[in-house]
Amino acid sequence: MIKNILDKIVQQKRLEVAQARKQSPEAVLSASEFFSRDTISLKENLQREGSTGIIAEFKRKSPSKGWINQEADVEEVTAAYTKYGASCLSVLTDRDFFGGSDKDLIAARKNNIPILRKEFIIDEYQLLEAKAIGADVVLLIAACLPPQRVKELAKFAKKLSLEVLLELHAEAELQHICDEVDFVGINNRNLKTFEVDVEHSVRLMQKLPAGKICIAESGIDNADVVIALRNKGFQGFLIGENFMKHQNPGLAFKEYVEQLKQKQHES
Repeated sequence: MIKNILDKIVQQKRLEVAQARKQSPEAVLSASEFFSRDTISLKENLQREGSTGIIAEFKRKSPSKGWINQEADVEEVTAAYTKYGASCLSVLTDRDFFGGSDKDLIAARKNNIPILRKEFIIDEYQLLEAKAIGADVVLLIAACLPPQRVKELAKFAKKLSLEVLLELHAEAELQHICDEVDFVGINNRNLKTFEVDVEHSVRLMQKLPAGKICIAESGIDNADVVIALRNKGFQGFLIGENFMKHQNPGLAFKEYVEQLKQKQHES
């Protein structure tokens, strides 16, 4: 029985993977022009001096908000994100629930910074897809996967030279963290109810194992929140809707970064 939107998405992903396997066998994916490219490290970007730490997201819609920006041009927006200091791009490739596509990520690949494939990954085939379309980082969501599957998928991703962001929301999901995971993201949005609580990141981070790079996700709507979270030890900040809700997301991002730098200078 489907209990919530996340269950519905995962059910749809199983159908999509089965269909994609028939249309594009693994041999076709491995022959892609991007498959043999050297990936760009998000880990290095986040640890670089002066990094904004912002993973700027291109997202047209969401299950909770509907259309956020239906008209945005992925090349234009991601070029602006890159120009004005994003540490990484995040591109939604889910079609039915987020209005994205693999073509969006391929278009964003013109930028020479890391790209996170934002997708609901449940199968190794999707990791091959990620590599084939030019991604550098993949997302594994603890709420979608048992701990053993996280380890298996993360291990497979590492063989493809893809970095792995594991997303948590609940304390019970701490057991999903494994050596193969490069980053632990704490989602302030409950994927089962879509309610947002920014303080959630701070509370859960205190329970994480030492040594993992921590990324805060969702609900980071002003520069003060980034500064506060950075002071608590977060090195990455996944932000999308805050920029995408504007008619010109690239300009919104530019202004956000300028505000962030000014506040950091003042403090």
